[in-house]
Amino acid sequence: MNNDKTAAFAELIKESKSIVFFGGAGVSTESGMKDYRSEDGLYNTVKQYGVSPETILSRSFFEAHPDIFYDFYYNYFLNTSAAPNRAHFALARLEEAGKLKAVVTQNIDGLHQQAGSKNVIELHGTVQKHYCPTCKTFMPVEKIKALRGGVPHCEKCGHVIKPAVVLYEEPLDEAVTDSAVAAIASADLLIIGGTSLAVYPAAGFIRFFRGRDIVLINREQTQYDSRATLVFRESIGEVLSETLKHAGLM
Repeated sequence: MNNDKTAAFAELIKESKSIVFFGGAGVSTESGMKDYRSEDGLYNTVKQYGVSPETILSRSFFEAHPDIFYDFYYNYFLNTSAAPNRAHFALARLEEAGKLKAVVTQNIDGLHQQAGSKNVIELHGTVQKHYCPTCKTFMPVEKIKALRGGVPHCEKCGHVIKPAVVLYEEPLDEAVTDSAVAAIASADLLIIGGTSLAVYPAAGFIRFFRGRDIVLINREQTQYDSRATLVFRESIGEVLSETLKHAGLM
């Protein structure tokens, strides 16, 4: 990793008073979570189920085929030993130091909170919560996992329980998006990590940034590379942890 770039990133952090992190799937793949396009990623659903992950993760498919939905959902999102990685812990430390004001994430795994982050804005919801769409009764995630892919039903009204995630064909929660926009708009440094910035509407939130510096950490090129102050192609966990050490925060 380039020491000069790491030092420059550390200086940006030390000078900043209101940092926001905007992250995507690349943050969690370092914890072992599946992405969409890797060899063993979510697109294997096409071979296993005959349809794309976007189809399975749609509201209409959930309602029409809850048995297939929950089999997929358990295998790819709940039956995992994934734990927070260096990136998650570095961001929690940055918040603890009073520098990071919010994590805005497209991920639904809850790993940021497990690492200790407090102000996490989950654009697409979370697999840590499940509820009945009819009577709004919540069911503990432990009960969902215990079914091992079986369809959970509300213990009060019998309706199929739904994960508290935003499925395809569903809009983002307005209160959540307002919080994300407000956080990004008030930041003086925006760190973007583990996202291609190709998924909308979430990726469009970047346009609300009014600060001076953007640091982009992603394995592949993005549409915002030319606007970024610094661009890293290395592991997001390595970049964040080494930079915080350089800044004297870890």
